[in-house]
Amino acid sequence: MSNAQILDIGQIFGEVLRRYRSAQNISQEELAFKAGVDRTYVSRLERGIRQPTITTLIGIGQALGVSAADLVRETEQEYLNRNR
Repeated sequence: MSNAQILDIGQIFGEVLRRYRSAQNISQEELAFKAGVDRTYVSRLERGIRQPTITTLIGIGQALGVSAADLVRETEQEYLNRNR
């Protein structure tokens, strides 16, 4: 897997995260508080600049009321759809 592909996955994860957050009508700040991370970190995740650790991924999932596995599954599916 090339660095470009890894960057694409980070950006796709950010889009998935933003969709879940927006669907619940919560701010980045509120999500960050619930997940125990900084708001700027949530912003960086959504922009694909950073990628979460497994611990953070689980915390974000809990804060959104969705499993970490669902976030990863949706990210993977979107990645595969784009790279067919």
